[in-house]
This record gives sequence, C-alpha cells and structure tokens, in this order.
Amino acid sequence: MTDHPQGVARVTQVLAAVASPCINVCTMDATSGWCAGCLRTLDEIAAWSQLDEAGKLAVWNALAMRRVDWQLRQQTESKAVDA
Repeated sequence: MTDHPQGVARVTQVLAAVASPCINVCTMDATSGWCAGCLRTLDEIAAWSQLDEAGKLAVWNALAMRRVDWQLRQQTESKAVDA
C-alpha cells in the first residue's frame, strides 16, 4: 500500500472547511432581521465568503443561540393565534 500524504492533507483540508448554514430558504424576517432559513443577518450573509474559518464558526455559534430564540418566538406566536 502506498502512502499519499498530499491526498490525506487535501481530504483533511476539505473536511475542516466550515460549511455555509444556507438551506435555500432565503426570506428575511422583518421583526428579527434574520433569514427564516439559516437565521443569519444580511451582514453575515454578505460577509460569509470573506470570513475566515474562525469567523464562520463564530457565526455558527451565534446561530445556535438564535435557533433557541427563534423557536421560542414561533411557540409564542402560535399560542397567540390559538388564543
């Protein structure tokens, strides 16, 4: 079996890349200013391709907190409609 250090390095690099959170549901919520699909702001969406890996991870970390907030908002709105 032959070692392929360059191939291994390339696979490692690809796996290390931070994927975009975009899910192609691009509708901005007027109240929050977040995309209804990925929960990013317009500034985060516009800057994504220019961010380094640390910047992209910072956005992902912010999205985790936003998702909780988003779900709570949806539940609150649903309860208001049902009342």
